[in-house]
Amino acid sequence: MLKATLGVMRDFPRLQEISGVLVRLGLGDFVRRLGLTGAVGRAGQLFGRPAPEVERLEPAQRVRLALQELGPTFVKLGQLMATRVDLFPPEWTAEFERLHSDVAPVPFEELLPELIKALGRSPFEVFRDLDTTPHASASIAQVHLAKLQDGTPVVLKVRRPGIRPKIMADLRLLAHFASMVESEIPEARRYQPVQIAQQISRSLEREMDLAMEARNIERFYADFVGDPYVVIPKVFLELTSESLNVQEHIVGIAGSDGAAISAAGLDRRLLAARGAEAILKMILVDGFFHADPHPGNVIYLPGNRLAMIDFGMVGRLSPMRRDQVIDLLYGIARMDQAPIIDVLIDWAGDAMVDEAALAGDVSELLAEYQGVPLKDIRIGVMLRRFTGIIRDHHIVMPSDLTLMFKALITMEGLARQYDPDFHIVDHLEPLLKRVLAERYQPRALLQRGRSAMTQAFDAVGSVPRDIARLVREARRGKLRVDVDVKRLERFSRHLDATVDRLTMGILTASLVIGSAIVMNVPEGPSVFGIPVLTVIGFAGYTVAFLNSAWIIFGIWRESKRE
Repeated sequence: MLKATLGVMRDFPRLQEISGVLVRLGLGDFVRRLGLTGAVGRAGQLFGRPAPEVERLEPAQRVRLALQELGPTFVKLGQLMATRVDLFPPEWTAEFERLHSDVAPVPFEELLPELIKALGRSPFEVFRDLDTTPHASASIAQVHLAKLQDGTPVVLKVRRPGIRPKIMADLRLLAHFASMVESEIPEARRYQPVQIAQQISRSLEREMDLAMEARNIERFYADFVGDPYVVIPKVFLELTSESLNVQEHIVGIAGSDGAAISAAGLDRRLLAARGAEAILKMILVDGFFHADPHPGNVIYLPGNRLAMIDFGMVGRLSPMRRDQVIDLLYGIARMDQAPIIDVLIDWAGDAMVDEAALAGDVSELLAEYQGVPLKDIRIGVMLRRFTGIIRDHHIVMPSDLTLMFKALITMEGLARQYDPDFHIVDHLEPLLKRVLAERYQPRALLQRGRSAMTQAFDAVGSVPRDIARLVREARRGKLRVDVDVKRLERFSRHLDATVDRLTMGILTASLVIGSAIVMNVPEGPSVFGIPVLTVIGFAGYTVAFLNSAWIIFGIWRESKRE
């Protein structure tokens, strides 16, 4: 707690800036509920009305504008939330998808020290024809064109100077905000703010490490080696570092330039099919995929080939998760609800899910598409409806799947730009059949069998060791048993009440016995002719009667409550 407090004090100027932006965009109530009024400066600012044009905006629009103004960390936060279709309704994710990270370029003179540090010498000694005018500019890095000494055209992706300390400060504040939201705003807990903050932190740290992006490109290059239709740029690892990524410059037609694609005589339908098949292969076969295949990250080449660039955002699927995805997509493609429900129950984990209601909603969704021609089925629309069912049943998708859903929806949207009759199921079903067939090949079955046997033998072999450890801990008096009893707090209250009543009952019985003995003493002092012991005995009987009445009333009230 002390460490977090000191961190917030260190980043107080940035905290004040963030609070001011939120208040100005009509989000002052959020600032109040987090107890950040002191960070705004003047208390009057907090209660002032935002500008009329801001008041007319929907809450999702205000949040999007605030994230845009707060800079790269919060833009990335919004872009990540755009992928959480399992948590946010469509109108919110649509606003978050409008966030972009394009910013004004940094003068080359400011980048030069970063380049010299990364290369160990002047970039003009390493490259020829280095263009000091930016080719592209984003929030984290800036792109310049150059050539190697042998004339090979390359792209230099350079991290902006000073961006890491700023982003790290924002991430510290973001983690603090997430903890406060989770503790102070109960209705926001289902959005898992702490988990989202951790996810954005991991994503940004990976994106700031340009050497990691280079390793991603190397893996994609290996996955598509020999593919005649998909081109992955070559990376020059000897020139690449954490702050500099040097890769092959691929010249072609941008995916957003539809007119140039038509003018070049390229087959738009074929480009759509090959792009979709490439993304589906990444997801279902490789388990490693480009998570943001929008038009700006796709380049079309002669021969109806395509190249993918900008691998800062990638997704990974473990073999187990990939099997779940295959079962899920196969169920959607075949309109079979059984595998879909099985996967959703697995995702729910320990959460309580009404399986009958879930099955009804899934069945209703599939019934809407039963008999619909393939050309009329939009996988993006279906996935959005599907994630709506997930939200309604409070099932939180594993975080590694949110990028996959985003990639599928983005890919289908891009493909339909080139081919209005594009239907992904045509490309999905053959690939699913292939991977399912491979799952039951003798070699795959043998490998899974070996793995299962190894795990079984390991489990059996560890039993004597576990028992020995248990006995050793018991001898040392360190054996601990954790018992999770439901309604433990309520049980504790019942136990306390029972003990209180038992104690009062014993005291009451003691008073009755003592009073009876006192009143039967033949001699003793008297006041105004009244024996003192008789008065004491009568008082004891009275208190005993009241105690008895209190115990009886308490028992009756508890039985009524039950």
